[in-house]
Amino acid sequence: MTTSHPAPFGRALCAMVTPFTAEGALDLDGAQRLAERLVDGGCDGLVLSGTTGESPTTTDTEKAELVRAVREAVGDRVHVVAGVGTADTRHTVELALAAEKAGADGLLAVTPYYSRPPQDAVEAHFRELADASGLPLVLYDIPGRTGTRIEPRTMIRLAEHPRIVAVKDCAYDLLGTQRVLAETELAYYTGCDEYVLALYAIGGAGYISTVANATPRHFRAVIDAFDAGDTDGAARLQRLTIPLTELMMGSGLPGTVTVKALLGRLGLPAGPVRAPLRPAGREATDGLVAAYEELVSAVSAR
Repeated sequence: MTTSHPAPFGRALCAMVTPFTAEGALDLDGAQRLAERLVDGGCDGLVLSGTTGESPTTTDTEKAELVRAVREAVGDRVHVVAGVGTADTRHTVELALAAEKAGADGLLAVTPYYSRPPQDAVEAHFRELADASGLPLVLYDIPGRTGTRIEPRTMIRLAEHPRIVAVKDCAYDLLGTQRVLAETELAYYTGCDEYVLALYAIGGAGYISTVANATPRHFRAVIDAFDAGDTDGAARLQRLTIPLTELMMGSGLPGTVTVKALLGRLGLPAGPVRAPLRPAGREATDGLVAAYEELVSAVSAR
């Protein structure tokens, strides 16, 4: 059993955190070590400088340095997708060209935020970005953060552009998603960990997961089971992730904060978050570790 839509960046992608040193500087060595762990854990691709990667608080230079360092660490084994979205079309184009020069395989661009452009302006923004670079583009639809949706009809029109190839879907509109899947060849990646199996089962390409920073093998196992025809097994594996996903993504703390807290406790590269984010407290971190250990134990017992 396989999905019906293409997966231009593979099926199992991680929205990687951006490791920092204890002093808050970019930790390129840590980024390389984390990237290698994720690839060894089954990731087909790494998405850098997205929401989880703290893109609002990293500089343009840091973003390019991160792409170069991760590319050096993983070589051509996996796809490297660079987040370039900003509220400013010109700035977004500049970041796209810098990411292309640094060695990225693709671009991830969020809908321009705060100014809340109407749909014709949203469409023009993404077309200008796709025209500016030779890299394939993933549209990042997350209206809960940007305040602006990429409406399904806008998505369908944008799919006509040869370099607009995929969507990171955080719109929580399964009906709209199915409409676009039915009318285009866009590769849909869920950006919501609780929807990994649901979207994949209706023809999605895979996922761009935050939780996979800590558990890359587990989410890969979900889609591998589905591809093997073991739909019951895939559903069981998806359900096993509920406690950790709920604590990591639905506890009132940003995913970046919870992921870095868990990675830090596990001795993996992460470091602090940058202000205005604040670190998770001891109680929250203890809960994350307990849920992680429970998941690992449950998988081992299968």
